[in-house]
Amino acid sequence: MSITIEQKGALVGQYRQHEKDTGSPEVQIALLTERINQLTGHLKVHKKDQSSRRSLLKMVGRRSSLLKYLTRMDRDRYLKVIASLGLRK
Repeated sequence: MSITIEQKGALVGQYRQHEKDTGSPEVQIALLTERINQLTGHLKVHKKDQSSRRSLLKMVGRRSSLLKYLTRMDRDRYLKVIASLGLRK
């Protein structure tokens, strides 16, 4: 149910800003989006799993905060991230 090391490495490699970047907002947003998508699939099967639903809502809120931060800091990077991840805003 969690992200594998290979998936995480691929996401970090795709969204990083420089060679040693693992914590930029783009990388964090991409990782959260992948986890949100996996958890959404889990909740479609297990409708009564309330603890996972709460975790999903917390992740969505965190991703929203990171997107707001990126909008304030650099609008072009924000637009690039939402276009590549397929998010709507």
